[in-house]
Parts: sequence; C-alpha cells; structure tokens
Amino acid sequence: MSHLTYAEVGATRQGPLPAGYHHLRRRAAIGRGRAGFEAAGAAVTEWRMHRATGAGVNASAPRAAAGGTVEVSAGIGPLRLTAPCEIVWTAYESDRIGFAYGTRPGHPECGEESFVVELADDGTVWFTVTAFSRAGCWYTRLAGPLVPVAQRWYVRRLTAVLRRVVSAA
Repeated sequence: MSHLTYAEVGATRQGPLPAGYHHLRRRAAIGRGRAGFEAAGAAVTEWRMHRATGAGVNASAPRAAAGGTVEVSAGIGPLRLTAPCEIVWTAYESDRIGFAYGTRPGHPECGEESFVVELADDGTVWFTVTAFSRAGCWYTRLAGPLVPVAQRWYVRRLTAVLRRVVSAA
C-alpha cells in the first residue's frame, strides 16, 4: 500500500473517518431482492457502475481485487481529468458486496472512497458510498467548496445507475 497518498488506509471499512478531511456518507435504497442485490454488486465490482455514468475506467483486472489498480477519468481532450487509485479492500459476502479505492500519486484528491451494496433482512437493497478526501493538487485546492458538491452529484449519478440495474434484474 506504499503507493497511496494518505496514511489512513482502510478507514472507510473500519471507521471512524479520519479528521482533517471532508467526509461523505450517502446511503440509499436502490431496490429489493437477492437478484437485484447480486446484479448491483456485479455492476459495482466489475466497473459497470462507473462506466455507465460516462466515466472512463482503466482497471488492472475485470473485477475489483485488493491491490489492483484503476484509473477513473472524466472530461474531454485537454480538459480530461484522470484519477489513479488502488483497491484497498473488497467485500464479497452473502449480504455485502463492494470495495474501496485509495488515491495514488497524480490523483486530484487525497483520500479513500468505498462503494458497497447490502441486502437487508427485509429484502431491501442498499447502496452506500463512504469517503474522506482533501485537495491533492492546486486546482482542487482552488475549486475548494465546489469539490464536495461535485462528489455528491457523482454519487447521485451512481445511485441512479444502480437503481436501473436493480429494476432490470
């Protein structure tokens, strides 16, 4: 994990989220049933969730695995931003599927973000995003309060994608 740009590796899994960062926690019901849960879990861990938002994804493996790398990108031409990350943990459990990635050098932010789908006892499928981050370069420092707004917007897009995935399952 020495390629990461922050020290608090795994905090999105174990908590608490570390001080000195912007914290993001969003949890939303995305549907019901085991088939929907499994479809959403596959969409999350096989990068389809990110790609469906229009983000570019260049991953070292077709499925999230601890120690693997992924570069997520957005934008066009010279305005394209890339975000190199490393998978720091995964969950492939009977009622919980997901992963977290941490920032690597060259990422505009510094921190960690997790994407987890859970199947509750009542059959509800939940999607949770947990993150801690702070500016990692001059332009994210300059953007200041706009960065959390953009992060929340992106989480809403990811949630909408998974709702469509679950409803089609």
